[in-house]
Amino acid sequence: MTVNTRVFSRVLVGLLALAGPLAAQDHDHDHDDDVQPASEDAVLVLRGATVHTPRGPIPRGVVVVVNGRITAVGAEGEVALPAGGARVFLGGQHLYPGLIDADTILGLTEIGSVAATNDTSEVGDVNPNLRAELGVNPDSELLPVARTGGVLVALTALRTGLLSGTSALIYTQGWTWEDMTVRAPVALHVRWPRMRVDPVGKSEKELREAVEGREAKLRAIDEALAEARAYWRARKEVGVARRPDRDPKWDAMRDVVEQRVPVAVEANGILELRAALDWADRERLRLIVVGGQEAWRLADALATRDVPVIVGTPFELPARDDDPVDAPYRNAAVLHAAGVRLAFGSGGHGFAAANARHLRLHAAQAVAHGLPREAALRALTAGAAEILGVGDRLGALEPGREATLFAATGDILDVRTEVTAAWIGGQPVDLRDRQLRLYERYRRR
Repeated sequence: MTVNTRVFSRVLVGLLALAGPLAAQDHDHDHDDDVQPASEDAVLVLRGATVHTPRGPIPRGVVVVVNGRITAVGAEGEVALPAGGARVFLGGQHLYPGLIDADTILGLTEIGSVAATNDTSEVGDVNPNLRAELGVNPDSELLPVARTGGVLVALTALRTGLLSGTSALIYTQGWTWEDMTVRAPVALHVRWPRMRVDPVGKSEKELREAVEGREAKLRAIDEALAEARAYWRARKEVGVARRPDRDPKWDAMRDVVEQRVPVAVEANGILELRAALDWADRERLRLIVVGGQEAWRLADALATRDVPVIVGTPFELPARDDDPVDAPYRNAAVLHAAGVRLAFGSGGHGFAAANARHLRLHAAQAVAHGLPREAALRALTAGAAEILGVGDRLGALEPGREATLFAATGDILDVRTEVTAAWIGGQPVDLRDRQLRLYERYRRR
C-alpha cells in the first residue's frame, strides 16, 4: 500500500466513524418534539436617514421592513419598533426608493463586439412571441454596475425587426431569470419605421424603392395586428373542430388585442410619433412612447390621449439644425408642463446598458432645464412604476410597498452623491462591481 493510499484509507475510516453519530444527530433533530421551526418574521429597521416619501422627506426617519415589505415609515420616536431583526443606522444619509430604468437591454447584452454575449435580436421582422425575461443573464457584469447608481429595477426588451416581442421588468440582482422577474409581459414593443425619405442624392428609382420599403413595413405592422385579432376571434367563436391551430406568435398578442397589455412604440421623430398616435387611435390600443426625442412638439396631443413617455437620454444633439441647442434637455420639462406622465430610460444599445448607472443624471439634466425636482424623482420611481404596471408594489417608501430601496450620501440628483447600501425585497444588495474589484486588486498589488 502506498503512502497516498494509506492516508486516503485513514481519512475514509475517520469519515465513516463520524457518519454514524452525525446521522443519528440529524435523525433525532428531525423528530424532536421540542424543536420547532423558526417562526420569527424577517425584520429590518433602517434608522437615522432622511427618508424620501411621496409626502416629502422625513429627517431622521425610520423605515420598518417585515418579510420584504415596508410596514411603517415615520420620524424617529414616532414609529413603534418591532423586537429582534437587523438594525441599520444610516447616520444622516438619504434613503430613496430603488430607481427604475424604464428602457434598457440590461441582462440581454454584455460585450457589443462578441455576438455570443448579445441576445437582443432575432431573424424576421414580426416576432411578438419573443420574451425578454427568458434571455436575461443573471451573471451579467453590467447589472452590478447599474446597481451602483441606485438602479435596482429595469425594463429590458429586445431590439429587433418591427414587432420585437414583449418586455420584462426585472430586478438587477438575482440567481435566475425567474426570481429576477418582477412582471412579464409588460408591453409589446414595436420599432416604428422611419417615415421621412431623404431625397438628397437619390435617383427617382431609389426614392420610389425607399417609399415602397416604408409602406411595406407599415403594412406588416397592420397585418400582424389584424392577423392576431382574427386568430383570437376564431379561437373564441368557432367550434372546437374548426379552431385554428395554436400559433405562438398570435398567442403572445392576446393581452395586446384585449387591451390588457400596452404597446410600447420606439419612436423619436415627430413624423414617427404622429403616425404611431394615429395608429394607436385607429386600432384602439394602449400606447407608451419610448425614446420620444421630439415628443415635446406633440406634448398637448400626448397629454390629451394620456400617452406616457419614457424619455431617452438628453445627451444628444437636437433633432433638427434649427432646433434650440437645449431642446433634448428641455424635452421632459415641456412634457411635464403639458401633463404627460414620465419615466426615464437609459436607451436600447449596449453602450447605454453599460452606463445605466447614470440614469439619475439624465433626470438631473432635465431638472437643470426646467423639470421640477419632485417630478424628476417621481419619474425615476413611482411614476415609472405606474407606467409599467407595478405602481402598487414599487416606487415609493410607504407601508405596503416592497422594500426595494437604497441609501446614498446625499441628493441622488447630485453627481457627487454615492450609493452606499441597497436592498431588494428587504434583502441586502451587493454593490461591488467589476470596476471596484479590479481597482482594489491592483491597488493592493
